[in-house]
Amino acid sequence: MKPIKTSKQVLRRFLLDKQFLLPRASSEAKKPRTEGLVNNSKESRVLELIQQLECVQIDPVAAVKPNHHLVLGARIEDYQPEALNHLLQQHRVFEYMANALCVIPMEDYALFEPTRQRFQLHVKDSLDGLKDTVNEVLASLDKEGPLMAKAFQSGQRVHGYWDNQQAKTKATTHALNLLTDAGMIRVVNREGNQRYFDLTTKTVPSSELTRSATIDQHEASRLLIEKYLKAYRVFEPSDSRFGWQRFKAVERREIIQAGIRLEKIQAIQIEDVQKEYYILNEDIETLMNYEDEAKTQALSEEAHIYFLPPLDNLLWSRQRLVDLFDFYYRWEIYTPANNRTFGYYTMPLLFGDALVGRVDPQLDRKKAHLTFNIIHIEEAYQKDALLLDILPAELKRFAREHGAKTYSLEKSNVPINL
Repeated sequence: MKPIKTSKQVLRRFLLDKQFLLPRASSEAKKPRTEGLVNNSKESRVLELIQQLECVQIDPVAAVKPNHHLVLGARIEDYQPEALNHLLQQHRVFEYMANALCVIPMEDYALFEPTRQRFQLHVKDSLDGLKDTVNEVLASLDKEGPLMAKAFQSGQRVHGYWDNQQAKTKATTHALNLLTDAGMIRVVNREGNQRYFDLTTKTVPSSELTRSATIDQHEASRLLIEKYLKAYRVFEPSDSRFGWQRFKAVERREIIQAGIRLEKIQAIQIEDVQKEYYILNEDIETLMNYEDEAKTQALSEEAHIYFLPPLDNLLWSRQRLVDLFDFYYRWEIYTPANNRTFGYYTMPLLFGDALVGRVDPQLDRKKAHLTFNIIHIEEAYQKDALLLDILPAELKRFAREHGAKTYSLEKSNVPINL
């Protein structure tokens, strides 16, 4: 079957639609951004959005708010972090490794059984080396859980995941991390960066525990691949995280080709893009709808800019950003400060169907002051009258939404009056 030919603009709009980031047409501008979601209660809308996105990546760095809250907040108006925490406490979502550490709908718990088994083998020797500490942690959780990490005290220091030459990690902290990776315990609540743990057997619904114990490994792998493809929607086999499993390059290509033979996957050829991408066959009709819409219908001109965190679902594939949005993005958190171009926590700015720039915000919570260290607008949009007109108000809105009473701008490559 020949690849479907399409344009960058069409594919951008299709992808943004699937990511709940596509502005509505002018006649629908007043509808909520998550208008496609069914439920109206705050927690139900958060859960349904996570189900639609398949998962949301967790990261504790909070220049403004942690990544997972920024992802959800960009898509749900009046989003409050407590809604996600309540879902975690109610065991309707769980945290585990997908695109990295992610929050995932509980109904997908069994799909990650092969991943848990792989981690169990990987951490077995380390757990054995901390046998007494591990047993104490498990006994405490069985009797008193859930417990926060700091409830476990230890004078012993060991080499943790992030220690280099010197052993700095508390033995109990390392045991908690190892047991979490092995799936024997899990995070059941978060208060800021404080994690609360409990036993998996106490907190995962019995139906999911039974399914996990009986699911065929090949079936779990197949379903996890499907979940990955639905999360990405526009994908290609060079992604090292493909299927959120450890596939070799040849195996990734074979999976794609098998999907094409079974008519579940379709190749797409993008105008002015050399790389061949793929979509699910179930998405072809939606993509074709955007072929017509891109030619005949302008996007809403509502005054709204999306501030996307560094690990937003849309940004997972950096190469896809270059190919579809002509936007090169690198998170500079691990770059030495004097070598950074755009800043520690640079967030891309989405306006319409284009990534038009980036901002590096820093919130001082004690002073309730948000500093925009850098605002950089891409050259192609530096004379966009509508963008420049709404940018100051959108920056102020972003600051207020994250608890800032005052705000300031350090550096900008376009004139902005805050």
